[in-house]
Amino acid sequence: MRPSGLTAVALQEALRKMHLIRLFEEKAESLYALGKIHGTMHLSIGQEASAVGACLALKPDDYILSTHRGHGHCIGKGAEPKLMMAEFFGKDVGYCRGRGGSMHIADVAGGNLGANGIVAGGIPLSTGVGLSIKMQQLGKVCLTFFGDGAANEGAFHESLNLAAIWQLPVVYICENNRYAMSMPVEAAFPIAQISQRAVAYNMPGVTVDGNDLFAVYEAVKTAVTRARAGEGPSLIETITYRWRGHSKSDRQRYRTREEVKAWQARDPIAHLEQQLLRAGLLDEAQLAEIAAAAQQTIEASVAFAEAAADPDPASILEGVYA
Repeated sequence: MRPSGLTAVALQEALRKMHLIRLFEEKAESLYALGKIHGTMHLSIGQEASAVGACLALKPDDYILSTHRGHGHCIGKGAEPKLMMAEFFGKDVGYCRGRGGSMHIADVAGGNLGANGIVAGGIPLSTGVGLSIKMQQLGKVCLTFFGDGAANEGAFHESLNLAAIWQLPVVYICENNRYAMSMPVEAAFPIAQISQRAVAYNMPGVTVDGNDLFAVYEAVKTAVTRARAGEGPSLIETITYRWRGHSKSDRQRYRTREEVKAWQARDPIAHLEQQLLRAGLLDEAQLAEIAAAAQQTIEASVAFAEAAADPDPASILEGVYA
């Protein structure tokens, strides 16, 4: 049974985006190992359903704000992988002219107002965007992603409080991947679910399976509809898991291989494929075709990025205002 409001075409596109996220990050990881991409990166492999399911509930002109682990959000909102890859390579045709890299990609034209490397940094920004939307009566919604660690930052509490007071059209999505760097959620929170914190700000709070695209979509759709109607913000917690370390320097001594394998068995891509097969929306051949097409897109993106021109050294100070 598919969620209300989603066509078969939309679900096939969602699966395609999930494959693109997985393949993009695996390719970026291998390019980093080859020394072709510089600077660390934070991979969201294993979290694809959270990003794509949430963005499915948005209109093209709605906004998102992202995090240092934001490649999936970028693709989920409709970004072109070739321009993202060019950004990774530091090329001038990249989304931020090669200046943002992995942690600071933005696609303003597509409604992605950007990622940043500050934990919880996007939460107050989204609250400001929500205020702007309300003051201009734009009828849009801003969706902001952040991790479980960010929910223990002061910016989280201040932002949700203001958004609730002013009834702003913001949906706060906490992607709980169980670890804030190396701190397990059990040691960082005295509550069973992070969404319980919504009670303090008199807004809806819900926890869903972040590896189930349908569950994420339905929860975000409800929150987006509420926000667009002028009824204020919501807090959604998606329970998911990152298969890779916090960043490329993470030795992952805080978790076992058995734990990682157990979560890999809950692969969100494989789960969606089985749902689509059972619903008769796709067959095995079509699934293989979608995966192969996504692989071709990523390979073409790498070729595009490697062939693109490097930035002109004379432009190095453009955009620097300090």
